Amino acid sequence: MDTKKVVNSQEFMQMWVVALQSLHNNKDIINGLNVFPVPDGDTGTNMHLTLKSAVEYLDNQDTEIPVIATKISKGSLMGARGNSGVILSQILRGFSNSLASKDVLDAHGFAEALNSGMQTAYKAVIKPVEGTILTVCKDSAKVALESADAGNDILKVMRDTIREASLSLERTPELLPVLKKAGVIDAGGKGLLVIMQGWYKALTGAKVDLKEAIPTKKVETVLSDEHEDEYGYCTEFMIKASEKHVNTLIAIFENLGDSLVVVGIDDIIKVHVHTLNPGIVLEEALKYGELTRIKIENMQEQHSHIMSELDENLGEELEVAVIAVSVGDGISDIFLSMGVNHIIKGGQTMNPSTEDIVSAIKKINAKNVFVLPNNSNIILAAQQSKELVDVNVEVIPTKNIPQGFAAMMGYNPNESFDDIKEAMLESLEYVNSAEITFATRDFQADFGNIKKNDIIGINNGDIIVASDDPETVLLTTIEKMLNDESEIISVFVGDVYNNEHAQELELKLCDVYPDFDIEVHYGGQPLYYYLVSVE
Repeated sequence: MDTKKVVNSQEFMQMWVVALQSLHNNKDIINGLNVFPVPDGDTGTNMHLTLKSAVEYLDNQDTEIPVIATKISKGSLMGARGNSGVILSQILRGFSNSLASKDVLDAHGFAEALNSGMQTAYKAVIKPVEGTILTVCKDSAKVALESADAGNDILKVMRDTIREASLSLERTPELLPVLKKAGVIDAGGKGLLVIMQGWYKALTGAKVDLKEAIPTKKVETVLSDEHEDEYGYCTEFMIKASEKHVNTLIAIFENLGDSLVVVGIDDIIKVHVHTLNPGIVLEEALKYGELTRIKIENMQEQHSHIMSELDENLGEELEVAVIAVSVGDGISDIFLSMGVNHIIKGGQTMNPSTEDIVSAIKKINAKNVFVLPNNSNIILAAQQSKELVDVNVEVIPTKNIPQGFAAMMGYNPNESFDDIKEAMLESLEYVNSAEITFATRDFQADFGNIKKNDIIGINNGDIIVASDDPETVLLTTIEKMLNDESEIISVFVGDVYNNEHAQELELKLCDVYPDFDIEVHYGGQPLYYYLVSVE
């Protein structure tokens, strides 16, 4: 059996590149380990993009392990997306800090680094939950230390570590009831296992050309705010084709772009992809059926326009400003009308990175900045941005768009920072929110069985109704949300509808609930037919 006493800097760099490849190859499997049957299974994508950012900070001529480790830490911190990505970045942060003075990596060095990563990640999470990536890291780090202390070489320590990570992953459903109910293992833990397996592969034969995988570049270029190569065309369309083609189309389109979402309902398939070649994407799609509702937007142009608008407004420094994460043109317009200073595009399946949030904070030119994540999976990345800027940042922990609107109802830029914070947080207590979407797989809910593609109503994290018609589910969901103190019903319609539908729906709700204040707006959000708030 192969043995290895130490890992040099080139082998150490190989570990990260191969780990990234492994994560890329397994991201769809990891995404599929979604506890909730809704179209937001993006753990694999978030972890992949986080590690991709880390590797992009490297230079193929880096020859010292501490330098490589520092860049991995910095890159993962800035590129962290979603809760899983942020936790991964903290694991890599602790892992890298442990290697600050290592010329080579041996068995004890690896075990100590993994243990340091585990401790850093646990400290970064306010309320650590067992049965997650944290548990898998903790269990495997413990075995790594035991194996190293037993005198094993680094390859044997890695094998023992991977074996324990796999066993720990299989135990996650016993520690976290929601995993057991869903019949899945923890997605973040699976991602960490895949990374470890990539490390081992790199040391036992899986090699890549570092000059090709990591081009030589100046650090200033890597650390700049410009990422022109990440921009392309946001391409959306529907195919009149059977949903049985979904998996085939995913396999085709994932090689043509990223941020890919392909969902099918009966004889319609909806596609969203960021690509440099929208023409090729549409040409491939036409092989499967007629295309409708085609929308192509130049993201580089949008980015440049937003940046120029920000530059124009960089004159006088603002005392206070608000940044909101938003998806859907209608929703973004509403936020701006309520006083939000800057919109970061993102949401379900499109979580912005820590760097995206940091960049927005730096561009906005304000002494005090409030950030509205508007998604529970973006809160950690927003909080992580606070330590990377020199201005006073407060993250209002809004978990959805209705909570973001409620927070803005309490926003008054003429008040003191503390008073604004208190008012925004207090406003969250009065909103009851829900989403209407579709089930991505069969699921056992408390009230009965849900089939894949059923339309479901989710109220504060619980599925409360399922049917085959979005409007029926909407009306039932609203009825279940109301209580004696309810006064206002607000609905935001998704991008499968238009303004005319919003107006018709408003008339219908006014007829059903004549004693309530009814507001229906075109939100333009993808994946969710309706967003609802009751106040």
